[in-house]
Amino acid sequence: MGTAGGRLIAACLAALLFLAGLVSPAAAEEVSALYQAYWAGLPAGEIRLSLRDDAAAYRDQIEIRAEGLPRLVTRFRGTAVSEGRLAAGPLPEPLRYEAAYDLRKRRDRRLSMRFAARGGAVVAERGPDDTSRKPPLPEEFRRNVLDPLSALTAIRRELQRGNHGSFSLPIYDGARRFDVIGRVLPKRAGQPALGLELMLTPIAGFKGDTSDDGDPDSAPRSVRLTISDDHRLMPLSMEVSLYYVPLVIQLTRWCDPAAPCKW
Repeated sequence: MGTAGGRLIAACLAALLFLAGLVSPAAAEEVSALYQAYWAGLPAGEIRLSLRDDAAAYRDQIEIRAEGLPRLVTRFRGTAVSEGRLAAGPLPEPLRYEAAYDLRKRRDRRLSMRFAARGGAVVAERGPDDTSRKPPLPEEFRRNVLDPLSALTAIRRELQRGNHGSFSLPIYDGARRFDVIGRVLPKRAGQPALGLELMLTPIAGFKGDTSDDGDPDSAPRSVRLTISDDHRLMPLSMEVSLYYVPLVIQLTRWCDPAAPCKW
């Protein structure tokens, strides 16, 4: 995004999307939680996420609203939902991805994607509610990709399968194509948690291009994540550098599905 506040929210959104996908419910029930984001030690945003999956399907939803200075600069508020199938392979099969947000004076902006089989591949296409003004990337960058939330489900499945090494995921967010290179860090004796390092590597839609909200950042971005070393894989903390200042995201509390957390 074009402004410092806009890029702060973009980084917050990307980090929390990865955070959302690492929560592992034990059964087909909805899990909800609240998170708080801090930039330079000051409140930057509040996040609410809800996840549901079973042996055959998944549904992830995240809601974000800016706080403090980012709210004054961007007025950002948004939601994203992803739905798909869980097949025998390691990767989920997304069906649809929907995001809606307000940013500065642009209200009710929508990003919509549908995933359709064509020519031996699954292609991400824009849905009927999409309001994007930037042309979609060529089809070669939209074939056999995951939306951001489906990518999180893929990361969770890697960890559930006991992958404590590395993995790579192809991601398309409706405007940009990038890879997520993940690595589980070696665990020291007596360490109660697992550490992950995620690298977001730009592929297309970055250098020299513009999005609806300004020039996107073309530099790779590293995200460090700590999660509990148990069957739930509960996120404990996440950190990403923004303008050489850490953006930290922390779990605030888990919510009862019968009584959702309030902002």
